[in-house]
Amino acid sequence: MVTFFVSIVLLLGGYFLYSKLVERVFGVQPDRQTPAYELADGVDYVPMSWVRIFLIQFLNIAGLGPIFGAIMGAVYGPAAFLWIVLGSILGGAVHDYLSGMMSLRNKGMSLPEITGKYLGAGFKQFIRIFTVLLMILVGTVFVAGPARLLANMTPEYLNYMVWCIIIFIYYILATLLPVDKIIGKIYPFFGFAMLFMAAGIGIALVWNGAAIPEAVPANLYNMNPDPVKFPIFPMLFISIACGAISGFHATQSPLMARCLKNEREGRRVFFGAMIAEAVVALIWAAAAMSFFGSVGGLQTFLKANGNNAAVVVNEIAYKWLGGLGGLLAIIGVIAAPITSGDTAFRSARLIVADFIKFSQKEINHRLIITIPLFVIAFVLLQVNFDVIWRYFAWSNQTLATFTLWAVTVYLVREKKCYWLTLLPALFMTMVISTYMVVAPEMLGLSVTVGYPVGAVCAIGVGMVFVWWKMKFLNNK
Repeated sequence: MVTFFVSIVLLLGGYFLYSKLVERVFGVQPDRQTPAYELADGVDYVPMSWVRIFLIQFLNIAGLGPIFGAIMGAVYGPAAFLWIVLGSILGGAVHDYLSGMMSLRNKGMSLPEITGKYLGAGFKQFIRIFTVLLMILVGTVFVAGPARLLANMTPEYLNYMVWCIIIFIYYILATLLPVDKIIGKIYPFFGFAMLFMAAGIGIALVWNGAAIPEAVPANLYNMNPDPVKFPIFPMLFISIACGAISGFHATQSPLMARCLKNEREGRRVFFGAMIAEAVVALIWAAAAMSFFGSVGGLQTFLKANGNNAAVVVNEIAYKWLGGLGGLLAIIGVIAAPITSGDTAFRSARLIVADFIKFSQKEINHRLIITIPLFVIAFVLLQVNFDVIWRYFAWSNQTLATFTLWAVTVYLVREKKCYWLTLLPALFMTMVISTYMVVAPEMLGLSVTVGYPVGAVCAIGVGMVFVWWKMKFLNNK
């Protein structure tokens, strides 16, 4: 259990120490008026307390990621702990904070507009399309997952499609109504519930003296039962996204950047929510590796239950937390994706609105953009869920890579320490390019091909960055 406690300490240290360094590099201006006041419209730009915003941001970015992703990542063994801790502190939290603060400085600008501002007009058009498609994918998978769980728990007449329709109705309301009417009122409750549930599992880990495998050299190998088909690099780094680094987060941060009252609150909200999510992911990864006796036991249980992480959550929660705890766990597993799905559609609406410069103050304007988005999502529900999920996972990490490069360029332009994001950007470039080569749903080639290709892509993009930086500095 040493690795588990050390990981918790490192994550907390990352927040209390490293976040202050990142904040200093960015350079907050407490006296600067925030978009919540400057552009207040009673719909998307609404001042709220940082505590409420933190809980909303946490729930927005969490979804199923720090639970399901951590459980599926635990199949690879204790190496998952290293990725959660280092990925979150050095990558995810920096990514979330700086992208959120860049939005704050740019009047709550959505992610495609930010990346376009710093990476060029051509890239802006590409990232607009890419991000809207990702938001629709997020919304779709976060309809399908909860709907399947609810269909299994309710009478036969409340089948999968009925629950999909019910969830879609809620999504439409949450997407159209002012941010403080539904999201601002119920999200803090569900965010607290999710943290409470994770804390309960964490206490149960200690109380039961769980045999959590240590991240010692002898255990840092690929424990996946099919290591050739699923190499630890890059598969682990795609499996655990929301608990380490996730591009989806950068699409959610502008929603909250439009509600912050002061720039100083950004560190608590953006950096803090990512660290909180990493703690949740760490707890569930540790629980999954230990509850079934070993990583092998987890693999056997998953195989017997169709690789359904929800069954793992249910088993652990009811055994360790009892009936009430189990019920809270299931509510969390259902509520978390739903509350991420609706903000995904809200983000998509705002991205399209920013693109076509279409005011969202009038509800009929919101309907004009929202209805086509939901029609596309409903069509996607007819596609195999596993196929949608795999492409969503890769697209998510690809967007994180784009965001890191945009932030790096911003730091160069502002004459700030760009190394904070350059190294994570290079690493993630290699992750996503290698995945494209070796993943079964992509090219499915050997790592002997994938690793060199990934390295060449990272080096190539790095060289383009160096060329651009030299050109930029020479023109100053």
